[in-house]
Amino acid sequence: MSYLSVAGEHTAERTIEKSRFISYVAHTAGEEEARAYLASVRKLHPLATHVCWAYISDQIGNLQRFSDDGEPQGTAGMPILGVLKAKELRETTVAVVRYFGGIKLGAGGLTRAYASLAAEGVEGAEKVLYTICRELLIEVDYPEITPLLRHFEERGTLVLNREFGAKALFTVAVKEEEKDGLKAEVTELLNGKADILEGESYFYPFPVG
Repeated sequence: MSYLSVAGEHTAERTIEKSRFISYVAHTAGEEEARAYLASVRKLHPLATHVCWAYISDQIGNLQRFSDDGEPQGTAGMPILGVLKAKELRETTVAVVRYFGGIKLGAGGLTRAYASLAAEGVEGAEKVLYTICRELLIEVDYPEITPLLRHFEERGTLVLNREFGAKALFTVAVKEEEKDGLKAEVTELLNGKADILEGESYFYPFPVG
């Protein structure tokens, strides 16, 4: 199973009809993290008129929550959640803070404002694909280091660790379905002068795009 999410946190801000809107987007693994993140946003904006939000906090998209936080029903939380669902994001929380500027937007205007700020925040956030990765431990003699590192760079292989002793040992992370291909490429590149062992397997956030 693989799923899309965001890396770290991203914010966006816009003024619409004198109301100030600020969106916050973050990766939150589980409902507890989502609620803690929302609490931190509220702490940042104790004087805000509304802090509306939505999150999808599991890996398969079933655990969905949202809040209008005092805005007319259906004008804030649901539009924010709609953005998350449209982008198929998981383990992601979006909060949109509003400071009322004195001009009422109406139900349609509010819906557009919250949806657009959520979309702007999500669009600017770095996307990652969580998928099963496999660690490979690749040990080579020193003359093979340069061509090996060049291959890693050209391929975009993630190097997690480097150890230099009698030989050089590189720990890399690759998508599970790509491990055999990388092993074959390294073996061919170095004419068999590499010892390759398979290590741990776990979910890892690979950059998207």
